[in-house]
Amino acid sequence: MRDFRDAKAMAHTLRESLTTKAVTISHSESLELVSRMLGVADWNTLSALLHAERRDTAAPVAQPKTTTALYPAVPLRDLVPFPNATYPMFVGRESSFQALNQAFEGGREVVLAVQREAGVDDPRFSDVYDIGIVAQLLELEPLADGTFRVLTRGLRRVELRGFASESAAYWAEVVDVSEGVARNARDLIQRIYQRFQDYTAVHGIIVPDIWLFFDQTRDPGQIADIVATRMKLPIKDKYELLATLDPMTRLERIEALLDLPQRPVSANYVATKRRALDHADRRRHQYATLEHLLLALTDDADASAVMSACDADLGKLRQSLTQYLDNELKHIVIEGGSAVPTPAFERVDQRAVLHAQEVGNPAVTGVNALVALFPEMRSPAARMLADQGVSRFRVDKAVVRLAGKEKG
Repeated sequence: MRDFRDAKAMAHTLRESLTTKAVTISHSESLELVSRMLGVADWNTLSALLHAERRDTAAPVAQPKTTTALYPAVPLRDLVPFPNATYPMFVGRESSFQALNQAFEGGREVVLAVQREAGVDDPRFSDVYDIGIVAQLLELEPLADGTFRVLTRGLRRVELRGFASESAAYWAEVVDVSEGVARNARDLIQRIYQRFQDYTAVHGIIVPDIWLFFDQTRDPGQIADIVATRMKLPIKDKYELLATLDPMTRLERIEALLDLPQRPVSANYVATKRRALDHADRRRHQYATLEHLLLALTDDADASAVMSACDADLGKLRQSLTQYLDNELKHIVIEGGSAVPTPAFERVDQRAVLHAQEVGNPAVTGVNALVALFPEMRSPAARMLADQGVSRFRVDKAVVRLAGKEKG
């Protein structure tokens, strides 16, 4: 007998059996008889005993595993990864590269740890946040500037119990974490669905199949992560979403963040964009390209300082850009009218705004535009930056170094 319903079934069977013998008793009388047959004074006492037995023998509540596991690890300066998302990462540190080698030789899984401060070159346990993710390695591609492009897919959240560099590679000791039980959040999900559509339209974010995802799942945790992955937020805000384990709380925080205001554009960067259009107009070019923009950035106080800190020869860069604009863009010369930005120019300008939000800049500057140029890898502008040794990795380090000098 597992619970009081079994006793009730016995009472029902007893009544039916007696009925066939022309003996009629009430339901309550049958319950009392069953109780006495089982050695209990009455039905109320038996019911209480059976309820207590059911509580005592109930399956124990599952507890999160506390067994630690050791994984190769990669510290991230400017990225907060989430489960169920694919990320391209650019790796330049030797210890990170060695960790990737270890992972590729093993189970192709690596822990991605988020750095507290981007400027720390050799992070230790105190320099990374407590929550990271285990990710699967998909591709590894060497780049011309000596760094590596790595494609990863996030698998699950973990809590870091240790992080260190051993045998020339980063390693992390982690335990799995529980994200709690998913609850019905239909109304909250619907509100986020509507507001996220507005958010992506304002910020120009392309999210293929996101609406299909919303239709196919009602899991609050998965939806929270897929939206958080695509939101443009400062690193600290994004990490707080990663570290919020309860799915409902995470969704509620996302709802509050969807109205994050855009950053203003600095006066210097406004002048730089105007100068890029002037470069095109003077040459009677129909379009202002990335090369016009980069030429203007060489005279932008913020961006030129960063490029110089990367040991770029700005004179040679201007000369290469000028020759390209004068000789290679003759096919876009027109007799009259003003130049308009190309789609690539607009993408970089838009990406600059998002980068300013991600890193927490109070205003969009030429440095944000410089960083936003690197994803346009097939453009002559990106190639000319690479020829001068200016990479995303070196720009990030230069920005931190220059910020430290300003504070000093």
